[in-house]
Amino acid sequence: MSELVHDYRLLIADVYELAGVSRRISEREAAGQGTTVARWHVLSTVSEEPLAVPAIARRLGQVRQAVQRVVDDLAEAGELCARPNPAHRRSALYAITPEGERLLKRLWDASETRRGDMLDDSGVTLDDLRRARETLRRLSTALSP
Repeated sequence: MSELVHDYRLLIADVYELAGVSRRISEREAAGQGTTVARWHVLSTVSEEPLAVPAIARRLGQVRQAVQRVVDDLAEAGELCARPNPAHRRSALYAITPEGERLLKRLWDASETRRGDMLDDSGVTLDDLRRARETLRRLSTALSP
């Protein structure tokens, strides 16, 4: 096995570990705001642009059916709204509403201090995060079908 492939596998294991730790922390923070981490993640995913359920599911690494349930709950609560999808008539785009933006801001505000303290303690810089994100995006793009 090449060193590059070996280190890639170790990176992926680290990504899964980080995601698990982050999710457990986020679950507690979301519960403190009267919501779930699944709702938080969907709101975060559509906060930059409206997306269809399959795109949300791919971004979160979840099955479409599970994401659809969360999207339906958020839409029923008025935190997401469906918009026509010019690329696919039967797959609406979901956009965050002002109510959803307020919930997302509360969640982000509630987690800001803890995340900031963790980042300070880690010694990770803004440049480190940006390089790591770029590396992960390049890998994701290369692995996408």
